[in-house]
Amino acid sequence: MDTFEAIQARKSIRSYQDKPVPRAVLERILEAGRLAPSAANTKPWHFIAVVNQEKRKILSKGVYAKFAAEAPLVIVVLGNKKTSPDWYTVDASLAAENMVLAAVNEGLGTCFVGSFNESEVKAALKVPENFKVLVMITVGYPKEKLDLTSKLLRLVQSRKQISEVASEEEFTKPFVPQKNAEH
Repeated sequence: MDTFEAIQARKSIRSYQDKPVPRAVLERILEAGRLAPSAANTKPWHFIAVVNQEKRKILSKGVYAKFAAEAPLVIVVLGNKKTSPDWYTVDASLAAENMVLAAVNEGLGTCFVGSFNESEVKAALKVPENFKVLVMITVGYPKEKLDLTSKLLRLVQSRKQISEVASEEEFTKPFVPQKNAEH
């Protein structure tokens, strides 16, 4: 799978099979995060791979995070506020997206989770004060659901067209793709 195919295939998965992510796959996913670019090459991130069921239950306490307990793996992405006070959020986000795309390439599903109590997550995972919990990424093998409602919602909720989210030269000039352009 090439990068663009992984981007097209990526979708938020909230239901996972009861099947662990192999250690070698986890290592490749974390390595993809480590290889992300960062401002001044500070690499102001840290990743915590959580497979322990009790800890995943703690991470799933957020209103919209219940499914994190079902995922066989949750990667908690931290940003170091001290190392890069202005850029830690952007840099750690680049690393997180690298990990998501690497997971998709491995045949795994993922979901960014922003619904969590930071102080509870930090306490459960012994995160130092200079780090901020930015996002949690659930990772696992997608569970195939025969959920008619979800399938209907996917048909209705399509992604926006490029002209709705991109402009050329200034905000008021929508980007219009060329017909039959080579990719």
